[in-house]
Amino acid sequence: MPWKNSENRYSTVTITLHWLMLVLLAVVYACIEFRGIFPKGSGGRTLIKEAHFMLGLTVFLLVWLRLFARSVGKAPAIFPASPAWQTFLARLMHWALYLFMIAMPLLGWLITSAEGHQVMFYGFDLPLLIDQDKDFAKRLEGWHVLGGTIGYWLIGLHALAGLYHHYIVRDNTLLRMMPKRG
Repeated sequence: MPWKNSENRYSTVTITLHWLMLVLLAVVYACIEFRGIFPKGSGGRTLIKEAHFMLGLTVFLLVWLRLFARSVGKAPAIFPASPAWQTFLARLMHWALYLFMIAMPLLGWLITSAEGHQVMFYGFDLPLLIDQDKDFAKRLEGWHVLGGTIGYWLIGLHALAGLYHHYIVRDNTLLRMMPKRG
C-alpha cells in the first residue's frame, strides 16, 4: 500500500484509514445507542459495551497511524482552489476530528478505570489509568457524552462539507479521498 499522496489523490493508506475509521465510528456509536435493547446487567448489554470500548480504542490506535500518514507528504491540491477562509475552516475541522478521535477513547478508558473495571482490548487486559473513584467517573462520563454529541456534529458537518464541495462547488475535494475504481 503506497503511503505517498499523489498530486490529485490521497494515498491508498490514507483513503483506507479514512473510510475504515468512518465505519468503526459508526459501529462505536451504534453500540452505545443500541445498548438499551438489552436489560442492564445482561450478557448482551455487557457484550455491546465491551465492543464499544474495544472499537473506540481501535480508533485511538488508528488515529495515530492517520496522523503519521498525514505527515508523510503534502495533501493533494484542491482544484479549483478554495478561498482562504474555507481552507482555514477545513484545517480546523480536521484537527477537531483528530482531537475527538484521541480524546473520546481516552475519556472512555479513564471512566472505566475510575469505575474500577478492567478494559479488555482484543484479549489483553489494559492497565487502569487511575484509581477507582465513582464520583469522578460520573463527571468524566458527562464529558464523554458531551464529546459524543459534539462528534455527531463534527462528523456530520465534515460529510456535508465534502458533499457541498462535490455537488455545489464542483471541485475535487471529495474525489481526492475516494477509492480508485476498476
